Amino acid sequence: MAKVGQFFSGHGGWIVQANHYSDPVSGRFFMRHCIRADSLPFDADGLKAAFAPIADEFEMDWQLSDSGSPKKVILMASKQSHCLVDLLHRWHSGELECDIPCVISNHDDLRSLVEWHGIPYFHVPVDKDNKAEHFRRVTAIVEEHKADTIVLARYMQILPPEICEQYVGQVINIHHSFLPSFVGAKPYHQAAERGVKLIGATCHYVTQELDAGPIIDQDVIRISHNDTVEDMVRLGKDVEKSVLARGVRSHLEDRVLLHGNKTIVF
Repeated sequence: MAKVGQFFSGHGGWIVQANHYSDPVSGRFFMRHCIRADSLPFDADGLKAAFAPIADEFEMDWQLSDSGSPKKVILMASKQSHCLVDLLHRWHSGELECDIPCVISNHDDLRSLVEWHGIPYFHVPVDKDNKAEHFRRVTAIVEEHKADTIVLARYMQILPPEICEQYVGQVINIHHSFLPSFVGAKPYHQAAERGVKLIGATCHYVTQELDAGPIIDQDVIRISHNDTVEDMVRLGKDVEKSVLARGVRSHLEDRVLLHGNKTIVF
């Protein structure tokens, strides 16, 4: 902390935010510094070169991001619109700082909604007997648009292992359950059968293990024995939207550090 602080102060750097966490189990130390670029005497490449000796001295795993260069985020959805609509609204209003080069869906239902925002819409149907072709086309679109992040906004398909492996820490999903409870399909139905009093949603990074990736954000809402599955779905949608938005925002602002199958969220 001292060496990093001295480095920036020595160059006249204005530290806007500084976050630190020491993990007592692994002994790893995590930090995130946000510095005003115009307070430094060099550009991003110059900063990397100047800071590299300190990073080497402490054997850091580190990266530098320029908030002036918005990340490219591809949204993927199916038929349900609530999460997609919410993210598009937040992007349209300037709440989410990113570029959305396109939306990909396995249905054509949401085309007019997306194109109203001036965003290209790719309808890539899924043949249940040949899903490989669908994901080949999806991968081609993602690569063509040079996406930094993929957000599954209730995209009701399981990504194949090769995509999960290729985009580690870059694919964000919203699961309509407070994980690790009720993994997989129809979690609200599972919750109703168990008679739970809380339902929730989980924003997490996608891994090869279904609904088991590092968790970015979660929230819950209270229910009672009077609530039907339909009530749970209705109430849960509000939680899903807010949790996904918070998780995506944290990711876009580089506040999420991966630590094994856990996250440090500053």
